[in-house]
Amino acid sequence: MSSIFKDYKIFAIVFGVISIIIVTIIYNTLNTYRPLPIYQPSMVSTELVDSTLQYKKKYHKIADFSLTNQNGQTITQNDYKDKIYVADFFFTTCPTICPIMTKNMARVQKEILNDDEVMLLSHSVTPKTDTVAQLKRYALKKGVNDKKWNLVTGDKKQIYALARKSYLAVKDDGDGGPFDMVHTENFMLIDKKRQIRGFYDGTNPEEIENLLNDIAILKEEYLQ
Repeated sequence: MSSIFKDYKIFAIVFGVISIIIVTIIYNTLNTYRPLPIYQPSMVSTELVDSTLQYKKKYHKIADFSLTNQNGQTITQNDYKDKIYVADFFFTTCPTICPIMTKNMARVQKEILNDDEVMLLSHSVTPKTDTVAQLKRYALKKGVNDKKWNLVTGDKKQIYALARKSYLAVKDDGDGGPFDMVHTENFMLIDKKRQIRGFYDGTNPEEIENLLNDIAILKEEYLQ
């Protein structure tokens, strides 16, 4: 009888050790840091990429820009130097997806309000209508914090080129002319090197959670 208990004790010890090893492996696997992808034009649906960029496999970055924010200040890529930021495209008179997107961007703003590494950038796709004064009214109404979130207007062709050739956010179906219209629910996560690190549906609360989680992952990347 004592031999049986002895054998059982050895089995229990061995089983316990194996279980600990398995649990440790699973834990380490689930908690291993995995960097976010760096999106290149070749990785994105061809519908969203200008034909001149569709087969580009590396070195894609957001182009330089010069636009005007809700306070009449000139905003360029230098204002986002060494920053992680979330970008989108909207217009203040939009009755459909834009109010939802703005609400969700405001939620992101709340989460990153005290984080000096992260900012927000919303481009008006109807810049002729969205004057500085209009953007300011909208910013006040929606609770935009000027230090964290720029709503920008400016040259329509420049904005549309950014949407299609830099952010890879919309279908290539126009030239930025007077009757052209960009309308997309995409939020783009941009890293400190001006590279795209994620796309998210700005109308979907679950996608906003994913975005916030990815911001944390991207911040960790700079600690590696």
